[in-house]
Amino acid sequence: MTLAATPDTAPDTATPRLTARDLTLSYDRRTVAEGLDVEIPDHSFTVVIGPNACGKSTLLRALARVLRPTRGTVLLDGADLARLPARRVARTLGLLPQSSVAPDGITVADLVARGRHPHQGLLRQWSHEDERITEESMAATGVAELADRPVDELSGGQRQRVWIAMALAQQTPLLLLDEPTTYLDISHQIEVLDLCDRLHRTQGRTLVAVLHDLNQAARYATHLIVMREGRVVAAGDPGEILTAELVEEVYRLPCRIIPDPETGTPLVVPAAPKRD
Repeated sequence: MTLAATPDTAPDTATPRLTARDLTLSYDRRTVAEGLDVEIPDHSFTVVIGPNACGKSTLLRALARVLRPTRGTVLLDGADLARLPARRVARTLGLLPQSSVAPDGITVADLVARGRHPHQGLLRQWSHEDERITEESMAATGVAELADRPVDELSGGQRQRVWIAMALAQQTPLLLLDEPTTYLDISHQIEVLDLCDRLHRTQGRTLVAVLHDLNQAARYATHLIVMREGRVVAAGDPGEILTAELVEEVYRLPCRIIPDPETGTPLVVPAAPKRD
């Protein structure tokens, strides 16, 4: 299988392509997060975790330029993300939002092909290259045999793979995924995360995902960002930062951390309740 190539137009610098400095994020006048300093390591699979309503998805929306910071700056290749041309951003940074709704009756192939829109314009219409990249993206995500099926007839796991294929067809070196496993059963969750892991490992893409499951985050992430009450409380390699003390501080959950018997990554085992 030939995978769609990832353009590499990053400047020659030691600074990660995507960073945030002193972010304050708000909805209307309600502050959700403040004082956020975030660096997304290049070519990492970064996972953001934390309790409900701690600001995880809000941070991702700011990194994707969906939400404008109240204060502070998101930087893409050293430039203020808010000031960059929309087409340049769309060619560099892709987003899979938490709830994606396909147009009624659209087929898998047509939806995936929409990922090529940022590369088209008045002087560049649909091309053989667009067709090739669309087909490769469907093959890479295992949905090529579904190309002529309406998206609304697919299972949840299949639909999620189709949306990832569309983001893959966009050919962005940075891909942000907001809770990509929500509403999926455990087998489809693993299917989607295995796919993300392959994209990261085989193509060198930088992935950023918001996840709820601590053990899935620890298994798949190469870099972990832990949030609580609108602040980043820890960031780094899961094997180094994910401790029982951190879990109890962030989630109020007494636990033990043991090696995952399959991967050796940290496995969070909640403490059993005391029985009378």
